[in-house]
Amino acid sequence: MNPKVINSPRAGLLASPLCCFYASTVRKFRKSVPRKLDTEEELYAAAIRALMRRAFSVSEMRRKLERNAEHESLVGPVLAKLREKKLLDDARYAREFARIRSSQRTQGRYRIVRELRGRGVSDANIEAACEEAFAETSEADLLKKRLARKLKLIRGPLDERKRTSLYSSLLRSGFSSDLIRKAMREAAAEVVAGDDELLEIQGAEEE
Repeated sequence: MNPKVINSPRAGLLASPLCCFYASTVRKFRKSVPRKLDTEEELYAAAIRALMRRAFSVSEMRRKLERNAEHESLVGPVLAKLREKKLLDDARYAREFARIRSSQRTQGRYRIVRELRGRGVSDANIEAACEEAFAETSEADLLKKRLARKLKLIRGPLDERKRTSLYSSLLRSGFSSDLIRKAMREAAAEVVAGDDELLEIQGAEEE
């Protein structure tokens, strides 16, 4: 055996724990890469597992299956089967999405519309879903609820900087600028009325 090879810096590096760690990490990474699915049965089973975790729009599921499929031609028949069995339904998906985002997350119409479009849902399904979601509780009432919750978290006087931040936050939540301005004016009027009432009570007590 050649002693020059054994004592070379490269040989020492190859024998080091660091090199062994790197090699094992590479082997682990290679093993973790999922294989492509090459049959409709496998692809359909993968779709069912995904749907057990959360709901998907048709467009979302198409993109997911295209990433997992060995051949793109497998995706169409699997999507058709899922739709035939009512496991994929954009109208239902949009209704549930709009209901949860409006009632539980107190989000406005613009935010819901934008996100559903990003998920590939048609405008017709989006419009119907929003109409249903805001039928029982109006968007204006949801905005007042969100605004009241945010006002409770503000410390100190509501100066211009805080008003601007509040306005921007409500815009990001999907409410229209007209609704926001109206709600903020009404909230400010209620604060003034409350202060006046408090002053009247204090004045009566002093008398």
